[in-house]
Amino acid sequence: MRIDIDKDVCIGAGQCALTAPDVFTQDDDGYSALLPGGGRSGSPLLREAARACPVSAITVSETVG
Repeated sequence: MRIDIDKDVCIGAGQCALTAPDVFTQDDDGYSALLPGGGRSGSPLLREAARACPVSAITVSETVG
């Protein structure tokens, strides 16, 4: 699974970290960041966290290969 955070779009609302705290956190400036290993967590809330982002800064896609 691939998780991308568009840092140019992120406004630091924190909805991702609230929805999937095992995957996302906020950096020192308050913007979304992946926790180490967060992309491999398989969290059932991962896609919900991406949908919760008010500016659609997070994309989740299946990796092929």
